[in-house]
Amino acid sequence: MSTPAFRLATVADAYEIAVMSRYLVEVGLRGWSWHPERVAKAVRARDTTVLVADIERNLVGFAIMEFGDIKAHLSLLAVKPSHQRCSIGRQLVDWLEEAALVAGVSTINLELRTNNFGARCFYKMLGFRETAYIPGYYRGVETAVKMSRDIRRAIPQAGQLTPGRAA
Repeated sequence: MSTPAFRLATVADAYEIAVMSRYLVEVGLRGWSWHPERVAKAVRARDTTVLVADIERNLVGFAIMEFGDIKAHLSLLAVKPSHQRCSIGRQLVDWLEEAALVAGVSTINLELRTNNFGARCFYKMLGFRETAYIPGYYRGVETAVKMSRDIRRAIPQAGQLTPGRAA
């Protein structure tokens, strides 16, 4: 399998991202929350990053994250089934985490369906912890589990660095 290229999404990607969301994230829910217009709005928003993973000009994954002053919210993340378990999801999260650190964000939050055990394991493996359950979060029908991760790196204290040597 080829190595994915990661890039910021454009409005031209909105339809494909929305379709992936509908069939990989929103499957079984009434309505369509992340429709193409909403995705396009996220692409244009100054406080939101929409990242895509391409392999040979085919979109195989995406993530949408909204940035606040100290917290970020991972709104969506999906990878096509044919490319799952190839570290694309992890690389999307890693990319967004680095962007969050640069922006001064200390915590990333997200929600997912309680019955999405694969995603729950994935996020736990990345260091996220379950913090709450939100009944009726998905269209008033399904419960969500809220997860959070402190992304701050350990900062050496005074005296821990040796003068003249890089940390």
